[in-house]
Amino acid sequence: MKIKIKLLLIFSYAPIILFGQESNFKEKPIITNHEVKVNEKSIKYSAEAGFQEVFDEKDKAIGALFYTYYKRKDVNKDEERPILISFNGGPGSASVWMHIAYTGPRVLKIDDEGFPIQAYGIEENPYSILDVADIVYVNPINTGYSRGYKDEDGDIKKDKFFGVQEDISYLAKWVSNFISNKNRWLSPKFVIGESYGTTRVSGLAYQLQNAHWMYLNGVILVSPTELGMERNGPVEIANRIPYYTAAAWYHGKLPNQFKNMELEEVLEISEDFAINKLTPLLVRGNSISKDEKSKICQTLEELTGIKARVYLQHNLEVPFTYFWKELLREEGYTIGRLDSRYKGIDEKDAGERPEYNAELSSWLHSFTPAINHYLKNELKIETPAEYLMFGNVSPWDRTKNNSSGKQLRRAMTQNPKLKVLIQAGYFDGATTYFNAKYNMWHIDESGKMQNRFEFKAYKSGHMMYLRREDLKKSNDDLRTFIINAIEEAKASSAKY
Repeated sequence: MKIKIKLLLIFSYAPIILFGQESNFKEKPIITNHEVKVNEKSIKYSAEAGFQEVFDEKDKAIGALFYTYYKRKDVNKDEERPILISFNGGPGSASVWMHIAYTGPRVLKIDDEGFPIQAYGIEENPYSILDVADIVYVNPINTGYSRGYKDEDGDIKKDKFFGVQEDISYLAKWVSNFISNKNRWLSPKFVIGESYGTTRVSGLAYQLQNAHWMYLNGVILVSPTELGMERNGPVEIANRIPYYTAAAWYHGKLPNQFKNMELEEVLEISEDFAINKLTPLLVRGNSISKDEKSKICQTLEELTGIKARVYLQHNLEVPFTYFWKELLREEGYTIGRLDSRYKGIDEKDAGERPEYNAELSSWLHSFTPAINHYLKNELKIETPAEYLMFGNVSPWDRTKNNSSGKQLRRAMTQNPKLKVLIQAGYFDGATTYFNAKYNMWHIDESGKMQNRFEFKAYKSGHMMYLRREDLKKSNDDLRTFIINAIEEAKASSAKY
């Protein structure tokens, strides 16, 4: 269905021009006005593109973050209008992926399965959540156009930005200032993060409450990381298997008994095997008999498409990298890490890992021209600076408070109305859907907050929204989550 969008292009200020100087980050933002049709209803909105500074503990400006803020115009009371604050991951990734491919009013031009097509660019997003929430996309330091200010020696203060807790701390202060600047303290507030962004927003939920006294309504974790909750040994090895099953199912590598089954049905079998059979056996180590080992390897072959002899050669532990190389080796292809629907080709079929990430190459193929065109031609950003899809954020300090999953649990205990939505793609081999389930089961091991978590999975990969069917489904799930969280907050007092 072809959806028409009307661009009014009314400008409040002159275009932002960046030359890498501190003074240029203090220009007023550009505001453009647009209209988009979402779920058959026309929505007028403003798009504000600009910078807001980052301040240290002495309130000295040490950098500026580039943001894009979409605000629906026909709203009488901002205090009743939700605001969603969006972060991507990396940790050195710009907030581009969800901006122009998931929740925003414009969406990447790709085919229905998410593969690049020319001409590059963007089009209307008929499934955007802008109908129910305003959205701000935030680019951390050294991503997008965001930069740290240089000191007298020409260096930025890396120790203020680049680390698990450093990142959470400065971004929490930035978010608090943004909410104040936009007069949105009374609005229902949600944060969404993808990949490493889930580590970021899990920590932000706690930091915002305990350092800035800002209480959220919801946290959305898209393709979550381990959130600082380690899983090693037998558990980590067994947790790989359901993803292996999903990838093998997609590429037709499972035996006939599974080929005619729905993916979710096959995964139920694989999950049961991983939890109840493989994990206990791996715990026993070299005490298992040869017959037990042979039988378990045969089951692994049936569930993952990898030969039993390969599992025997690896002592039951086939690494992710080897799986990506091995599954389609006989056909001459590798499969993608972040989305195993994608195929790549290596110079040699031999080897233990793919030469490159086929899916990431495909995404950069289409995202990079689209975001640069969109910022310049529709949001009217004029700059000689490079938009950093990925920026240098090393060294990244993981030594302090690298446990954002438990920080999220503490935030939830302090805030009885805080709810969590987890979204994951079955074919994601980097942050697997089954590890996302494991997170949900172990963030709150008491089970007292079990009914405050929701889990949704999709027949896609790390960025599940690239597949057109799942773009609609994931936005619908997010929309429902936001509406329900607000309704439940209004229904009763925040107490136990």
